[in-house]
Amino acid sequence: MILDRFRLDDRVAVVTGAGRGLGAAIALAFAEVGADVLIAARTQAQLEEVAKQVEALGRKAHIVAADLAHPDETAKLAAAAVDAFGRLDIVVNNIGGTMPAALLDTSTKQLRDAFTFNVATAHALTTAAVPLMLEHSGGGSIINITSAIGRLAGRGFAAYGTAKAALAHYTRLTALDLSPRIRVNAIAPGSIVTPALDIVASNDELRKPMEDATPLRRLGQPEDIAAAAVYLASPAGSYLTGKTIEVDGGLTYPNLSMPIPDL
Repeated sequence: MILDRFRLDDRVAVVTGAGRGLGAAIALAFAEVGADVLIAARTQAQLEEVAKQVEALGRKAHIVAADLAHPDETAKLAAAAVDAFGRLDIVVNNIGGTMPAALLDTSTKQLRDAFTFNVATAHALTTAAVPLMLEHSGGGSIINITSAIGRLAGRGFAAYGTAKAALAHYTRLTALDLSPRIRVNAIAPGSIVTPALDIVASNDELRKPMEDATPLRRLGQPEDIAAAAVYLASPAGSYLTGKTIEVDGGLTYPNLSMPIPDL
């Protein structure tokens, strides 16, 4: 049956930034279709809550509380997954983010930090995971979470958008390097209702213009991204590598304008 191709029975996944938001939704979706998960983020209490939900779905969760803004910490997660579960099949590089700022207020340090947080962390975990995936599973799937702003032009996003665009191209490059045994793809979310968007989602005056500027006339839900992650991680997506799935409601321009005036 076609639905069987979306199963991840007894696979093992590492999901970063999994204490809440997209990472938590992806971890729970993986558990629902049969995977055990290593979930990592900074906040222990949030991870414990997600782990309880994973276990309620009949799967196992291993928690790693760490500051994943440091690539050295992120790289450790691959070995931790093998230690906990004996194998590693899937990696989701979900951590990232950078506060918007006007271009002339964006320092070279802020640009460098954006690359570290959004790209170098993914590279650190990827390069640590690949040998273990090959050794214990023979192959696998890596998913990078990029952003719609990595391809759309909006004021205030020079650091974040450039870093996410780099992550998208990193996806294409690493897919070629790691084929045919490991697939590497990306998901580019649009505006998703997560804690990062709480202020907008709870304010009709802010939310309504964003919805109106989105062709599907709504903001996304974490489950929209989780469903795409299941597809890419599972046999259902086995003929995709080096691709970015744009889960953004059909955006062709940003639906949130930063109040940055002309020079």
